[in-house]
Amino acid sequence: MSLKFSLPQILARCAALALAGAALCGSGISHADDVELARSVVAKADEVRFPRDGFQVVIDINSSTPGEQAEDRKYRILSKGNENTIVQTLEPASDKGQAMLMRGRDLWVFMPNVSQPVRLSLAQRLTGQVANGDLARANFAGDYEPKILRTETIDGEKMYVLELAAVDRGVTYAKVLYWVRQSNNWPHRAEFYSLSDRLLKVCKYEKYQSLGGRVRPTQLIMEDALKKGEVSVLRYSQMTPKDLPDRVFTKQYMDKLNRVD
Repeated sequence: MSLKFSLPQILARCAALALAGAALCGSGISHADDVELARSVVAKADEVRFPRDGFQVVIDINSSTPGEQAEDRKYRILSKGNENTIVQTLEPASDKGQAMLMRGRDLWVFMPNVSQPVRLSLAQRLTGQVANGDLARANFAGDYEPKILRTETIDGEKMYVLELAAVDRGVTYAKVLYWVRQSNNWPHRAEFYSLSDRLLKVCKYEKYQSLGGRVRPTQLIMEDALKKGEVSVLRYSQMTPKDLPDRVFTKQYMDKLNRVD
């Protein structure tokens, strides 16, 4: 079957293609450049939240539900390179001695009086609106493939709005919408979605202060998108560099680490 076009039709098609090309290329930014920009923004925002090298930090979490008494919990995080993390429970006293070990995307919980560690999911709830992966693995750059959807101005600040798609089902969330300041790569807000594209919760990054050698968000507000009024407030303090050899992040070392405390 052959297709025949008149000269006016050919000229019209050429004009349409030219306009489409101008729309894509007129900004001077190629698709490859856009992908690299998105990856760079997410990686730099990760470094704003946490150091790349070994460190420890204390996190106090207050979780509230309407009509119920608020729950307070305290954790110590030991982390190295976004791939190795230990989460130690400090409070309440009844749970002290529990610890989670993350290597890559593998996560185990170690409990007193239980001889074998128990395998956990990063997406499983830890406390309130906080999932295991929210504390154990804050590695958006490694867990998601980002793209820039648009830019927005919020309170006078220009923001990148990025969509982060999970690289596989082993990460904490299937999709994240992420607002990051253009001027300094500070995270502003994140929306976390399920595999069925249902909004699960919203996170706000607040109270930027000097912590661990640079200005970082020292408070996170995590709100349940499905149950109004259910909120967890995470407060970060006592962040210090720490030399953490690889042997610390092993199952064999966990008992020894707990005995130190």
